Amino acid sequence: MPDPADLYELRPGADEGGGSAMLVLLDGYVDAGAAGRQAAEALFAEFNAEEVAVFDVDRLLDYRSRRPVMTFVENTFTDYNPPRLALYRMHDGEGTPFLLLHGLEPDREWELFVSAVIELVERLRVSLTVSVSGIPMAVPHTRPVTATAHATRPDLVAAHTPWVGRVQVPAGAASLLEFRLGEAGHDATGFAVHVPSYLAQSEYPRAAMAALDYAAGATGLDLPAGRLAEAAGETEAEIADQVADSEEVQRVVEDLERQYDDFVSARGTEEGTEPLWTGDESSLPTAEELGDELERFLADRERGDL
Repeated sequence: MPDPADLYELRPGADEGGGSAMLVLLDGYVDAGAAGRQAAEALFAEFNAEEVAVFDVDRLLDYRSRRPVMTFVENTFTDYNPPRLALYRMHDGEGTPFLLLHGLEPDREWELFVSAVIELVERLRVSLTVSVSGIPMAVPHTRPVTATAHATRPDLVAAHTPWVGRVQVPAGAASLLEFRLGEAGHDATGFAVHVPSYLAQSEYPRAAMAALDYAAGATGLDLPAGRLAEAAGETEAEIADQVADSEEVQRVVEDLERQYDDFVSARGTEEGTEPLWTGDESSLPTAEELGDELERFLADRERGDL
């Protein structure tokens, strides 16, 4: 196996005050509601970021599947926006240092990439790695934002009741990193924030706020979730207006509310209540059945058809 250290370049002073927590926000194959991207943008807007290590994206990315952007003016190319994948050092609202692994999810050499990150975790003495992202779920936007918590040790997420039973899902670099960290004896946890399926393709600031809240709860860091509050309020008002304009959309939301409330009520009153999804969804309305009408309606509004 090649040397993992060949995948990244350490910046001067990399070993100085890295912090005990590392957040992982990779732009991968799924980020419903742009939860992870908006959370990362909020962090970069709030805190100064110092590069600790920069990864060799030429080795890790398939440019054909995710092409970088270039600017063309009249008869010449004037700018190129290269992709980046790096480890940054930041300080939270109380001055506590932490690390942020951010950039495009690798397409290639996952095992070597994971080995490189674990090497950095050990070198920088990271005690807890936390990843956050958004996943589409058949939940209503009118209820609190929830998440599926996962970790390398059960006690790290003991306060979180499972929403999903045994399922097989496509792997991601962040999930493989968590798995390998556990095998290596390191603590890691993650939160897949539930985004209403009919809003999964849109920016949903409430999901990003929840992602930062969950990360803050796991690490004790003071993270800027409130910075997204204004955008979240505007988005909620727009969704409410759109729902009010369609009786069909209202019925979709009401169906989701009943399903959500029934589950939460049972979970709060019954010992050992089963997860909401156990792999057999035949008795539940699908996200497509509940969300198609609202997706169509929102798309029509964006095009100006209504």
